[in-house]
Amino acid sequence: MSVKALYPGTFDPPTNGHLDLIQRGSKLFEHLTVAILKNPVKNPLFTVEERVEMLRDLTKSLGNVSVATFDGLMVDFARQQGATAVLRGIRAISDYEHEFQMALMNRRLAPEIETVFLQPAGRYSFVSSRMVKEVFSFGGDVTGLVPPNVIKRLRGRISSI
Repeated sequence: MSVKALYPGTFDPPTNGHLDLIQRGSKLFEHLTVAILKNPVKNPLFTVEERVEMLRDLTKSLGNVSVATFDGLMVDFARQQGATAVLRGIRAISDYEHEFQMALMNRRLAPEIETVFLQPAGRYSFVSSRMVKEVFSFGGDVTGLVPPNVIKRLRGRISSI
C-alpha cells in the first residue's frame, strides 16, 4: 500500500528537529509533503517564500519529499494532495495534549486521514522555532539546533531588526 503524507507546520524557521522528522517520515511514506501554513497571525520572522526556499534546499536530496504552502483547514489541503496521513512531531508531554486534541478534531473532519505521531531525536526534543529565534536574538549560539543555511538567514534577518 502506498501512503502519501503531509507534515504541516509554520517552520519559522526550520529546525534540525523538523529535518529529523522529515528524513524519518520520508522513509515511512511513499511521498511526504512538507506543508507550510500561511498564518500571518503568528507574526512570522521569515516570509512564506523564504521558508519554502529553506525547506526545499534542506530536502533536495530526498526524492520523495516536496514542499508546498496552504491556508485554511489542513484536512482540506491533505485531501487536495491525496494524502491519507498527517505526520506530527511530539517533543514533550506539553505538546501531546494540544496535538491529541487537534488529531481528534481532524479525525472528526476527515476520518479517512490518520495522524501519525513521531518523536524527534532526543537531542532535539527541547528545540522549537520560537526558542531558536529568541535565543538567537539575544546572541545565543544555535549551532546544531538549526541547519547552517538557517543560521545564515537568521544572521541576516535578526541583525537587520
